[in-house]
Amino acid sequence: MARVMNFNAGPAALPLAALERAQKELLDLGGTGMSVIEHSHRGKAYEAVHNEAIALTRELYGVPDSYDVLLLQGGASQQFAVVPMNLLAQGKSADYVLTGAWSQKAYKEAKTVGTVRVAATTEKDKKFGRIPKQSELELDPGAAYVHITTNNTIFGTQWHDIPETQAPLVADMSSDIMWRPTDVTKFGLIYAGAQKNLGPSGLVLVIVKKELVAEGRKDIPAIFQYRTHSENNSLYNTPPTFSVYILRNVLDGVKKAGGLAQVEKVNREKAKLLYDVIDGRSDLYASPVDKDSRSVMNVVFTLQTPELEAEFLAEAQKRGMAGLKGHRSVGGMRASIYNAVPLEWVQALADFMSGFKK
Repeated sequence: MARVMNFNAGPAALPLAALERAQKELLDLGGTGMSVIEHSHRGKAYEAVHNEAIALTRELYGVPDSYDVLLLQGGASQQFAVVPMNLLAQGKSADYVLTGAWSQKAYKEAKTVGTVRVAATTEKDKKFGRIPKQSELELDPGAAYVHITTNNTIFGTQWHDIPETQAPLVADMSSDIMWRPTDVTKFGLIYAGAQKNLGPSGLVLVIVKKELVAEGRKDIPAIFQYRTHSENNSLYNTPPTFSVYILRNVLDGVKKAGGLAQVEKVNREKAKLLYDVIDGRSDLYASPVDKDSRSVMNVVFTLQTPELEAEFLAEAQKRGMAGLKGHRSVGGMRASIYNAVPLEWVQALADFMSGFKK
């Protein structure tokens, strides 16, 4: 079959090698005579996959022993509630920096748990076209934590410099986890839905300082306590085993390809290809994002008229390009060029964009 060039925002493209490995092993995992999705999560065959996924996460992201790596069911939207349930003690407040729809939803959910405040917002005219500067952050030094969303899939903005905070920094990295090497120790907690850079939907990766786990609230159900999953190696209940298996395949491929430094190099090349066309063809394309806030993962742009945008999408589809329509709330175009999107696909898109006016 002919595979299309997948620019969907999520669930998104996965590395071909990771999928081919799954195809090869689907009926028989390591000579066990069973598929990974048939194995008990208590058995040695699955446990080996599970532990390898955790070990690769630690190795590639440089996660120190003072942090837990948790593989949990659900996604980022569930963590919008679980984070404050664990970290927002009674009598404390948490700071939220609003840079797009997902940070707004995280803030709204946290308000149902406890006291939260907006430390900064770039909602001006409801466009969220930039990331706030450090000087704009009105942070409470005594906050339980400060929450940011590192990349904004809908509006195409991204934090390129991690803000400095006195309170523990919590980051939703769902759409740019592992796009480059990252100093994990700058964060108290990182969470990410897997379905953009790591694997299938249904799995959320949580990297959390053990100190925060130990201090977490105990007056919530055990299933929502980070300590429960920390104490049980994320095997307290049945994890999303197939998603963890694909995560293992993806991370193993990243390691063999040269690690996150190589991933970052290619990601920056891909983004430059598209932004150069957008900036060089201002008679046809426009970017709604400040240049210093542009996302390397989600390149958003508009054309001069809705009619041109419809024609653009139709022509792109004829060329085997899928997922380029912008989010329904903002319109326009969006090319999601996550880790697994090959440079060749992005070059093909850039060439198409360059010649579209003709």
